[in-house]
Amino acid sequence: MKKTIIIYFLLFTPMVFSQSQDEIMISKIYKNSLTKSSCYNWLDTLSNKIGSRLSGSKGAENAVIYSKLALEHLGLDTVFLQEVNVPKWVRGEKESAYFEINNKKLKVDICALGGSISTSKAGLIGNVIEVKSIKEIAILAEKIKGKIVFFNRPMEPENIETFDSYSNCVDQRYAGTVEAAKYGAIATIVRSMNLRLDDFPHTGAMSYGTLESKNYIPAAAISTNSADLLSKSLLKNPNLKFFMKQSCQNMGEVVSYNVVGEIKGLEFPEKIILIGGHLDSWDLADGSHDDGAGVVQSMGILEIFKKIKYKPKNTIRVVLFMNEENGGKGGKKYAEISRVNNLNHIVAIESDSGGFSPRGFSFEIDDIAFKKVLDWKPLFEPYLIHSFTKGHSGSDIQPLTGTKIIKAGLRPDSQRYFDYHHAANDRFEAVNKRELELGMAAMTSLVYLFDNFKY
Repeated sequence: MKKTIIIYFLLFTPMVFSQSQDEIMISKIYKNSLTKSSCYNWLDTLSNKIGSRLSGSKGAENAVIYSKLALEHLGLDTVFLQEVNVPKWVRGEKESAYFEINNKKLKVDICALGGSISTSKAGLIGNVIEVKSIKEIAILAEKIKGKIVFFNRPMEPENIETFDSYSNCVDQRYAGTVEAAKYGAIATIVRSMNLRLDDFPHTGAMSYGTLESKNYIPAAAISTNSADLLSKSLLKNPNLKFFMKQSCQNMGEVVSYNVVGEIKGLEFPEKIILIGGHLDSWDLADGSHDDGAGVVQSMGILEIFKKIKYKPKNTIRVVLFMNEENGGKGGKKYAEISRVNNLNHIVAIESDSGGFSPRGFSFEIDDIAFKKVLDWKPLFEPYLIHSFTKGHSGSDIQPLTGTKIIKAGLRPDSQRYFDYHHAANDRFEAVNKRELELGMAAMTSLVYLFDNFKY
């Protein structure tokens, strides 16, 4: 019996002691993230008690106050607000639309695009011309005047990475209206950026570019089901009449804030590892995935470090950016102030791709540093984090510059993200608590590794 015990000890004890310090720390991070995090409760408050947080709105103001108090409650070394001017756009009453065919009015689901002007109080009505791209506008120039231009290029379903599909068709939403207006269109309607067929129109930012305000025309998104119905109906009756009414307003700029909190580094307090998401959301829902999830995950990283009593070498700073959705003013202002104050950001990590199960990270990084980062993959594989790629990190950290700054973006599973993106169903119940916490744990682990990174 004693011999058996000794053999067991000799065989299995080395396995315990062979575990690296990094593996032990990451295990601790995951355990605390999945059992002791406040992030889901924070999201509950942001979503269900504060609600939508479009820049310049009362909801955005309340979110600033709440998140600042929540960070202060963590006992951080510093918490402060950073003033930034943001656009104020108000949707007004719910939009309405229908088209007439065979003496029948078929209602369709639309919503104004962010930044659009209103129609008249009575609405507008006109013939529709369907296009698949902005380039078609110039080709069909003579047929555009006096028409409602219907941009109907779907997201490409064959891409596994759905953000590629989004990138390949979002130009029609952002820049389509200005091109249509140049040729005399009276309005635009844009197919929602969504792979699913449903009745939720998806809003998002649009731009009038350098057009004079007198030439602005209304712009709206149309749900994917309604877009397909309209397209099929146009084949049968190209002369059908489309009616739309919206009452949105642009109200200039107002003062808002980025929210900043940090734990000072013990060895290199002047070096900053930034983590963040954007506090604003669109107004159709409470923005739980976009980007309430990224906000509470970023806050949660500091909470976990406090709970496990981890003392970072570098300063770990969370920034909750304002106005990512319709202007990016918060990220630009933060970068501007950082340049003026000569702040030394060594790493910036953003979460703005939803609260779904994490799959990995994308990095903006040079080849030498990336080779070292790839050595961390075995540490993440037990947690099913396997994708380390080069690519876009995040919109709010994009303006940050530096000769050696490393940027990273959390990459959750993206298959369902655009079911909710900018739509009325982006609500608290769409976020899974465990998936949210797993994403936070992955980010916290990456921050820990970068805090001990020698480069």
